[in-house]
Formats: sequence, structure tokens, C-alpha cells
Amino acid sequence: MKTQVLTETGKLEPTEELLAELAAKSEALESASPEEIIAWATERFGSKLTMGTAFGPEGCTILYMLSQIAPETPVFNLDTGYQFQETLDLRDRIAEQLGIEVELLKPELSVEEYEAQTGGLPLYKTNPTQCCFDRKITVLKRGAEGKHAWISAIRRDQSPDRARAPIIGWDKKFGLVKVNPLANVDKAWVWRMITEHDIPYNPLHDQGYTSIGCWPCTRAVAAGEDERAGRWSGTEKTECGLHTLDDDTNK
Repeated sequence: MKTQVLTETGKLEPTEELLAELAAKSEALESASPEEIIAWATERFGSKLTMGTAFGPEGCTILYMLSQIAPETPVFNLDTGYQFQETLDLRDRIAEQLGIEVELLKPELSVEEYEAQTGGLPLYKTNPTQCCFDRKITVLKRGAEGKHAWISAIRRDQSPDRARAPIIGWDKKFGLVKVNPLANVDKAWVWRMITEHDIPYNPLHDQGYTSIGCWPCTRAVAAGEDERAGRWSGTEKTECGLHTLDDDTNK
């Protein structure tokens, strides 16, 4: 049963009824397979559902499942201008092999224009949180216009920041329902899927890059390090702000 109220602009209102529905469905899907969660989301939200992907192994796995369940689902990538070429090349391989065209959403300013504002000194060196906000958060908010829900590829076991992620929840930062079909799986499950179904993945993973974001803020990890240790290494920053459970984008 759908329990939703829309604003004048067509956005979902987080009413008590909707939040109760999401909480109940999240609990009901707690032991469901990722495919079952995706199937529910595509049936519940239809054309109002979207997915954001950075082309990590988790995201590529979801793209494979979408190609089997609902290939018409619109998918976007936040093209910050600082992505690895290998990441952009993977987008083309996804389109060729899975038949899913991932839209590149770009910030209003090019990298050159953006860095010119700070005298040519890249903001990712002095204030990476602001850089993420300008080139990711604001872009996702623009890309979410007209949508009611989005699929993310986070896993609870990736980091303490993600450990409390529900299967289904309300994302107040973006005013969307957030669907986390991989919340309960682990890294081994993801790579089994990739191997068994020959899912395209970023070749940088074979070079020690366990988590891949923008090239200035990503490094390969050493043996025994956390899989996200290569992101914003040497700083206290652990998230770009897309997946924090509150409004604290300083993580």
C-alpha cells in the first residue's frame, strides 16, 4: 500500500505514514536478497526511482541486477572532473556489456573554472569537504529532481559510518527514499557475483585500489588496511557526504 504525499513541486513529503511504511518495509526486507530488494524498489517507485553509481564493484553488481530486473531504471554518475580514466572507460564497458547507459552529471563549473576561483590551488588539497560538496552533493541534488527514491551500493561492513544504514530509509539530505540492497552482504559476496556473471569492474581494483573515488583523493591500500583506507588518506575525512546518516558532511 502506497502512503505518500507530494509537495507542489512533486517531491515526496516525509509524512509519518510514509516513514512508518519505509521502516516496516526495511524490517521486512532485512533478510531478503539484493535482487528481491531491487525488485521491490522498482515496483514501488517505477520511473521515480534512480540510481547513483561511482562504478565500484558493488555498483557494478547492482547494475548487473538492474539489467536483469529493470534495465529502464535511470542511472547517473557524479562526474566531478577528477575521476580516473579507468572509471570513465568502465562506463563504456557497462553500456556495451550490460546495455545500461549511465548518465554523467557534471558540476556547473569545469575543473579549470573551479580551480581558477582559488588561484589555481585545487580545493581538494585545502578543503576536500567543500570540494565534495560543490562537485558531488550539489550535483546529486540537481540530479534527484523529479525522483522519489534512489539506490545506493553501500555495505554496512564497509565502515562505521555505514554500519547503521537501513535497507530502506528516508534520506533527509536529498529528500528521497534511499534503498540499500547490498547493506547486508559482504565483500566476498560482491566479488563472487562479479566472477560468476562476468560483470565488468574497474581494473584499478587489481592494482590495490579497494575503494575508488577521485584520483587526487584515492590511493592503493596496503595489506591489512581497511578497504576504505585509501580514501582521503592522512585526513579525518571518511565520507564525501553522500552516505552520512545525518547532515554532517565533514566526514
